[in-house]
Amino acid sequence: MFNKKNILVTGGTGFFGQYFISHLMDNYNPSRIVIFSRDEQKQYQLQNKFKGHKNKNILRFFIGDVRDQQRLNMAFSNIDIVVHAAALKHVPAAEYNPMECVKTNILGAQNVIEAALNSGVNKVIALSTDKAANPINIYGASKLVSDKLFVAANNLVGKKRIIFSVVRYGNVFGSTGSVVPFFRSIIQSNKNFFPITDKKMTRFIITIQEGINFVIKALKEMKGGEIFIPKIPSMKILDLAKSFSEKYSIKIIGIRPGEKLHEILCPKDSAHLTLEFKDYYIITPSILFYGKKNIFTKNNSGEKGKRVPIDFEYDSASNDTFLSVNKIKKMLKKL
Repeated sequence: MFNKKNILVTGGTGFFGQYFISHLMDNYNPSRIVIFSRDEQKQYQLQNKFKGHKNKNILRFFIGDVRDQQRLNMAFSNIDIVVHAAALKHVPAAEYNPMECVKTNILGAQNVIEAALNSGVNKVIALSTDKAANPINIYGASKLVSDKLFVAANNLVGKKRIIFSVVRYGNVFGSTGSVVPFFRSIIQSNKNFFPITDKKMTRFIITIQEGINFVIKALKEMKGGEIFIPKIPSMKILDLAKSFSEKYSIKIIGIRPGEKLHEILCPKDSAHLTLEFKDYYIITPSILFYGKKNIFTKNNSGEKGKRVPIDFEYDSASNDTFLSVNKIKKMLKKL
C-alpha cells in the first residue's frame, strides 16, 4: 500500500510520527515521506537518526505549522496518503491555554482537510484520542470537533478520489509526557512516593507498535467517514506504580484540571452507530454523504461486522482485559 507512494505525516517529529516513519522506511519502499512539523530541532535530530538508513534519500523535512494554510498547501503537493498526527495533547496545558488548543486541533484540522481537497491526496487518516468520547476537557472537546470535521469532509470531495477517516485509541505506553516517563523521573529524583490522582483510576493502553499497526490496518480498511477503535487492554494506574516499585508509598493528590477517572472509546450514545469486528470497532457516520452509499458492515478484507447492543459502551473501567503487574513489568523492560 505504501510502496511507490508519497506519504505526508503532520506532527512527524512527535512520538508517534517518529516511530511510524521509521516503520515505513524499514518495511516498505515509499517514493517520498514528507515530515511536516514546526520543531526544527526535532527535525535536525530525526535527520541525524536516519543518516545511515538505506532509504534516507526519500525523506523530505518541511518546517511548518498546521495553523498555516499556505504552508500546508505547499507540503501537500503530489502527496498520496496523509497521516494527521499533529495536535496539542497535554490536558492541563490545554485547560490553561484553550484557544491555542482550538487553533491547532480544530482550525489546524480544517486546514489539513482543505489542503488535502486542494491537492491530489487519496487517503487522509486523522489520529484521535479516547478523550474525544464524552469529553470533559478542552483537549478532548477539540479532538471531538476535529473528528467531526474529518468525518464530514467526505461530503466535500465531489468527484475527487479522496476519503477521510479517523483512528481513536488510548494512551500510548511510554509516550512523551505520559505517566511512564513521569514515574521514571520520580525514581531518578530519589523521592520515596508516587503521586497518584486516584486509586481507582484506569486507562486504555496501547503500545506504539500496536498503534502503528492499527493505523496501517485502518488505512487498508477505510471507506471514508468511519472512526476506527482497536480492542486494547486497560490498566490500573495503581498497578503501574506497583510495577515500578512495591516499596514506594502512594500519595493521593486528587484529579488534575480536565482529568477523568476512567476513559471511554465507544460512548453509549454512539452504540446505534457502532459495529464490532474481530480486533476492532468502528463508529459509522451519523450523517449521509451526498452521492455515496458506503456499506460499513463488511470491511475491505471481507470480514462482516455485527451491531453492538444498544446499551453498549467501551470504557476503561469495565473493559474485559486488564494488564497485570507482571505484564506491565515486561512492557517496561521493552521500552
